Amino acid sequence: MNGFVQYLKQVQGYSKLFTIRSVDRLVSNRSLSTASQRYTVTLFPGDGIGPEISQAVQDVFAAAKLPIDWEVYHVSTKSVKPGEDLIPKEALDAVKRNGYGLKGPLETPIGKGHKSLNLTLRKALSLYANVRPCVSVPGVKTKYENVNVVTVRENTEGEYSGLEHMVYPGVVEMIKLITRQASLRVARYAFEYAKNNQRKMVTAVHKATVMKRADGLFLECCREVAQEYPNIQYEEMLIDTCAAHLVQNPSRLDVMVMPNLYGDIISDLCAGLIGGLGLTPSGNMGESCMLAEAVHGTAPDIAGKNLANPTALLLSSLMMVRQMKLFEKADIIENAIYDVLKEGKVRTRDLGGTATCTDYTLAIVDKIHKSLE
Repeated sequence: MNGFVQYLKQVQGYSKLFTIRSVDRLVSNRSLSTASQRYTVTLFPGDGIGPEISQAVQDVFAAAKLPIDWEVYHVSTKSVKPGEDLIPKEALDAVKRNGYGLKGPLETPIGKGHKSLNLTLRKALSLYANVRPCVSVPGVKTKYENVNVVTVRENTEGEYSGLEHMVYPGVVEMIKLITRQASLRVARYAFEYAKNNQRKMVTAVHKATVMKRADGLFLECCREVAQEYPNIQYEEMLIDTCAAHLVQNPSRLDVMVMPNLYGDIISDLCAGLIGGLGLTPSGNMGESCMLAEAVHGTAPDIAGKNLANPTALLLSSLMMVRQMKLFEKADIIENAIYDVLKEGKVRTRDLGGTATCTDYTLAIVDKIHKSLE
């Protein structure tokens, strides 16, 4: 139980740092002024296609003349031995110091060997909320139109707390950890996000009919926070019902907040509604920093072949740019991406085209140049 005690102390320590101002800082709000300054972003290019799509982001940012400098760290399970620190302390310190990080896809061996690099980053940086807006992409046809939903996933506990052990051969026990501090924190983030982005409803997704105490506590916290936001509609929904609504009528939902495992599943489901993880942005929000990321895989089969689609990482990076309050620059880049996709002339293979990653990036850069003329 030592792991449980240590983890609980860690969560309680984080809760003392949490204030409503930290949420305001990490939620886009166009009424706030744009600071005239340069920003340094810690970049983890990642494995597989990661370096290629990371370079695409750098090229696009340079074209848009964003006031951003890059501090690059190459992190991979391939560069360390099992038992060693997966992520160098100086890399973690860089994200904390800079306040912003961008991460390409990272490879983690399945079942044994190393811990997930993604989970390691989230815990080490106290990135308590994973936010994924899923919005229909112009020119990308799917079975659904006008999808516009957001998942806010608790990022630090639940079934992903890492508290598991073998009772005896053939029997493994795992602890699902839900705490009041973490639940209040992510619930408040969801409502702040809804308020600052003109959203009308927050849905707490759960399975409290079965996990009465764990998910019951999560719901209690969501209800408590909901009382502070009378202008935002609040509802509760079983995760299976939520999944059914999403595939039947995605417009039924708006902002969804949920524990860790549910968020992992539902956010990927939502990505499927708009064309897949290759088109879906993702941002991990903390109390003192954020880490934008591509949530798709490393695609080793096409790595190094200039065939990757950088859209997801580009859109994720724009979440970071908007946190910097550089709204005009973010809009220029976003419009350029959507214009290229809508025209349909330059598309990567995963979107039915023949363009290389470089071709696609240059098409976006050309749109940016024209908008800046």
